[in-house]
Amino acid sequence: MKSQVWIGKKRLKKPLIQGGMGIGVSLSGLAGAVAKEGGAGTISAAQIGFLQPEFEQNPVLANLKAMEEELQKARKIAPDGILGFNIMVAMNHYETYVRKAVETGADFIVSGAGLPLELPAMVSDTDIAIAPIVSGARATALILKYWEKKYHRYPDFIVIEGPEAGGHLGFSRKQLEEKMDYDMEISEILKLVRVYEKKAERKIPVAVGGGICDKARAEHEFMLGADLIQVASRFITTKECDADSAYKDAYLKAQKEDIVLVSSPVGMPGRAIRNPFLEHVEKGEVQRPQKCFGCLKHCNPAEIPYCITEALIHAVKGDTENGLLFCGAQGFLANQIETVQDVMEDLLGGL
Repeated sequence: MKSQVWIGKKRLKKPLIQGGMGIGVSLSGLAGAVAKEGGAGTISAAQIGFLQPEFEQNPVLANLKAMEEELQKARKIAPDGILGFNIMVAMNHYETYVRKAVETGADFIVSGAGLPLELPAMVSDTDIAIAPIVSGARATALILKYWEKKYHRYPDFIVIEGPEAGGHLGFSRKQLEEKMDYDMEISEILKLVRVYEKKAERKIPVAVGGGICDKARAEHEFMLGADLIQVASRFITTKECDADSAYKDAYLKAQKEDIVLVSSPVGMPGRAIRNPFLEHVEKGEVQRPQKCFGCLKHCNPAEIPYCITEALIHAVKGDTENGLLFCGAQGFLANQIETVQDVMEDLLGGL
């Protein structure tokens, strides 16, 4: 395998972090299985409490309760594994969720969908590892400089999420449609990180993710200089994935032309599987939100075409015709249900 990679105080046995997928796609089952196999398992905190009885009345309380429960269940699967949370900056009550992740004893927090500039202040005096998710050198430079100047802190690791990732994307629609040469951007980010490694006097591991679907693609990212890879969509069609079987079937049935760019209700571009729900959205035939679950900071229920929380919950529960199915660019390649062990061996065997 590649040189040793540390996530905070723990050493990864395999150079892979599983990407966080909300709502409810990467919970304890998937994250625990990845950690058990030697990777880093990531639980998505995004509306994680959607199955809790109090979710509709008090989503924040439900989410906090579920964060603790899911991490505990994942620990039972992988007692010595590396487990953490993906917490989006764009979430309402961001700091509350960050502090809960610390309280639960998570090993790390990865944070994107915005710039996690104040994250170090929220975890000061703790040993939890923190990592920003970045898509470009400019944002990386801003975070590194800010953390250093204000907090005298450097990331424990960094996740680069490329244009072939699923869900909300850190690129303009124009960039995504033009199929940018992202290898150059990765190289620029890596050069920048190496400068800050000298300042920190320690290694800052870098994960590269987005569209990594096979060993050849994994090897390519390692060749560019990545220390580990981040993989998400490939894990959806595993037995251990927490999504409903109908959700997984939608991936198995998807063809290349079914993977499309979409506009999120909050104005960000994303990537998803075309289905009747998206067709209704395009025609303006979906019902406007009747209730707000307070998930994202910059969401105005009076102005958006549909509630993204409701759409994602419908999908993960198995109503794939009336839900939103976020997906990476290579998601259509899935053709069978595998185990997490199978996927990791296929991606990393011999590395």
